[in-house]
Amino acid sequence: MRGKLFVFSELYYPDESATGYVLTRIAEGLAKSLTVHVLCGPPSTYGGSARAPLFETRKGVIIERCPATTLDKNIMLLRLLNVVTVSLSIFWKALWRMQRGDSVLVVTNPPTLPFVALAASRLRSAKCLLLIHDVFPEALTAAKMLQPGGFPVRFLDGLYQLLYRKVDRIVVLGRDMLRLVMQKLNPDDLRVHVITNWADLEEIVPAHRAHNVLLKKLNLADKFVVQYAGNIGRMHGLEVLLEAAKILKGRTDIHFLLVGSGAKKQWLESLAKKEGLNDVSFLSPQPRSDLADVLNASDVAIISFIPGMAGVSVPSKMYNILAAGKPIIALVDHDSETAMVVREEQIGWVVPPGRPELVAAALEEASADRQCLLEMGKRARAAAEGKYSFQRVIESYRELLENV
Repeated sequence: MRGKLFVFSELYYPDESATGYVLTRIAEGLAKSLTVHVLCGPPSTYGGSARAPLFETRKGVIIERCPATTLDKNIMLLRLLNVVTVSLSIFWKALWRMQRGDSVLVVTNPPTLPFVALAASRLRSAKCLLLIHDVFPEALTAAKMLQPGGFPVRFLDGLYQLLYRKVDRIVVLGRDMLRLVMQKLNPDDLRVHVITNWADLEEIVPAHRAHNVLLKKLNLADKFVVQYAGNIGRMHGLEVLLEAAKILKGRTDIHFLLVGSGAKKQWLESLAKKEGLNDVSFLSPQPRSDLADVLNASDVAIISFIPGMAGVSVPSKMYNILAAGKPIIALVDHDSETAMVVREEQIGWVVPPGRPELVAAALEEASADRQCLLEMGKRARAAAEGKYSFQRVIESYRELLENV
């Protein structure tokens, strides 16, 4: 690659959200062999430190944080204002910083940013690589924010088809996403590449629950812990876990632990209290430095999506669950990347979304056979080491950039 690589992302270090963390690690990994510049939003957008400088070099990456509004993201109108201001700010900076022969790697969140990146790339005779974290408008229809077949959906679908045709390369996170994106392109289009996310193999290793600080703190050391850790949002259908907890109300040895925040957390907490679900507890998001302890504070991990999310989004949390050596109960579409990994590696159960009775049955089976769980955990860790290392992922990005 002859020019510089620019990474466009609303979220970047010190932000600890999934998108911010993933883009930070990719940029730092590529900076070992390329000149990497990051144009991102202000760090306070999602709880990052407001003291982070507007301009700095960190781990070989030149970071420029662009001024933008940082209003409450849980209020849709304010979130849209954040999206518009950060996109325009990054676009303006890009016009000043980019040169002919450079390349841009841009993520799909927020939805306006890829179009900004494509416009800046064309104006500066640069290459544009699109990293798809969420497929639009399918993500909006799955979340019931837009009605399928309506004019807004058709309009957005046309815009994204145009985007996919105009960018130079596309990276998708899984086989289900590849299938969905290829429906918008010619079947023989060779610009689309599958590069998964990775497991943090050095930071996250299996650890015996007897030494887990979090379990002791929460007084759960003698419980069979069912854990969901991540965004408690509209697309995750976590009310099914509360329904499963109602079915298992007599099993006081089984405890549900939900770690994270999001649009539906307060509602779920109220629902659990109303139903008297004493074996369901909620924990605020924990620092990423404590992720190993959090993941190891479980006997089985939950990955959950609402129906229709196959190909729309691939959960990055899955790979660190594998690194921790935890079996998975996946409440996902049967043809999703998560379901395929769970079946192929024989590391858990795949349950259709919205079926609490099947979740309860899987948990009863899991809690009754600890030896089976142990073997699943070993296979999970082996899969993480053999297929989803950070080095393998970064090498895939490096090869892709060299061949643009």
